[in-house]
Amino acid sequence: MSISVNGTGRDLAPAGSTLADLIAEVAGSLRGSAAVVDGEVVPRSEWERFELRDGQHIEVIKATQGG
Repeated sequence: MSISVNGTGRDLAPAGSTLADLIAEVAGSLRGSAAVVDGEVVPRSEWERFELRDGQHIEVIKATQGG
């Protein structure tokens, strides 16, 4: 399955991967993260059951601290 994550193509195996799986891999933690799939914000409460599909465009945003 091929998806786009933050503008970069990515192949995902296995089918059935969830948005929570992807965010944990990309951001290192679910905490302080947000996700947009095909232009729509996906609430955190849905990440565990939100199955990724071929061709989706996903933006993972990670909050950072700084001054």
